[in-house]
Order: sequence, then C-alpha cells, then structure tokens
Amino acid sequence: MIEEIQELLDRYWAWLRDRTSLRQVGDWVEITTPYLDRHNDYLQIYARRDDGSFILTDDGYVINDLRHSGCSLDSPKRSDLLQVTLNGFGVQLNGDKLELRASPESFALRKHSLVQAMLAVNDLFYTAEPYVTSLFYEDVVEWLDAHEIRYSPGVHFTGKSGYDHKFDFLIPKSRRAPERVLQTVNRPSKDTAQSAIMKWVDTREVRPADSRAYVLLNDSQAPVPPSVVTALLNYEIVGVLWSERERRWQELAA
Repeated sequence: MIEEIQELLDRYWAWLRDRTSLRQVGDWVEITTPYLDRHNDYLQIYARRDDGSFILTDDGYVINDLRHSGCSLDSPKRSDLLQVTLNGFGVQLNGDKLELRASPESFALRKHSLVQAMLAVNDLFYTAEPYVTSLFYEDVVEWLDAHEIRYSPGVHFTGKSGYDHKFDFLIPKSRRAPERVLQTVNRPSKDTAQSAIMKWVDTREVRPADSRAYVLLNDSQAPVPPSVVTALLNYEIVGVLWSERERRWQELAA
C-alpha cells in the first residue's frame, strides 16, 4: 500500500511541475497553475521580491470574478465567513486581493496555501443568488448541529509531502466509530474531486490507520456526475450526495 500511495504522490508532483508555467510581467512573475476555476481557466497567481521575502497575490481575480457574476460578499455573514476561510490558509485580504508573504524557504508551501484559498473562496461563495438562499457550508453546519454530530471546524493536517491541508470538519473518534474528516464541495466536478482526493491521499498516512474521509456533494442545483462519486470511492472516500444525506447521518453521529 505504501508503494502504491508513493507512486500516486510522485505522479501528482510530476503533474504539478509539468503543468506550471512562468511569465515575467513587469516586476512580477505570473505563475500559471494546473488548477482550474469554474470557467475552466487555469488559476494564476503573481509573485515579486520585497525586502528579502516574496509577496504572493491573486491580483483580485477571485473576489472580482465573484462580484461580476452577481455574488456579493458585502453582507456581514459572508464577510465573516470569507475572513474565517482566509485565516484558515494564512491569507490576508488587501482590498480585493488575496495576498500573503513568503520566505524563500516557505515559498512552495505558501504558494500552495494561496492556490487552495482561491479554490476554497470560489467554491464557498459561488452561488446563483436568485435561487440559493444560503451558503452550502452554512447548510452543512445547520445539518450537523440538528443531528447533534460532534465536530471541530476548519482543521489543518500536514500531509506526508509536508504541505498543509485544510478540511472543513473533523469528527473525533468515539467508542463506536473511528476519526472522520468531512469536506464540503459546493460545485462537484472532476477538478474538485481531484483536489479532495489528493488532500486525503497525502494526509491519511499521518492520521490513525482507521480514519475515514467523507465528502458532501451539493446536488441541489445540478446533478453530480457519477464519475465524481466513482473517483472518490476508488480512493476509499465516501461521497455523499446532499439529497441523500439523511442516509448517512448516523455514521457521522456515531
């Protein structure tokens, strides 16, 4: 099993390296990553030196894209959730820009944190406002509370790679059930499934051997592609459709 997981990680790092490109833009270096946004465009971040360290930024892309799509982040509830999400990745909001600082030694880890923050903010807040009255994350919190499911929100684990990974909820071990990590995915797709898989693949070797991973998939606005559920299952991750959540709550409450 260890050899198989190591091979998967090696393939991931090769994919990440081979599909990352750089371009000089004035004083900045534009870094094009292999991660896709909701438009199926590659996410880009920008880096420049500043007093011996580096500034990394998305140049306002995520926030402005959401606003131009009609998703306002100006309400107190959404503003608070945005700040909590960014804090979880160590990212600051500078105007509309997602930014952080990195030393030469921490550059790779901090770049990873910024990209993950961009994906998380986009996934949390991209909702079709005329049709959706609350954020999916908030719906999940209300559901967990309604069923008295114990959890710790916004937990971080350092994976075998040394990268930090943030999971939405940790359900602690009990006498009847092992530790469970729970991730929410507002817009299930190949890309979001791949992100969840790699987080768990990199993390599970450093967690208790019987730990389990669950992913709650929002199917309230569109059907979830069957390939997403299958891909998760292939890596021993339980994919739960939001419409079928009541079939699973006892497993999480145990």
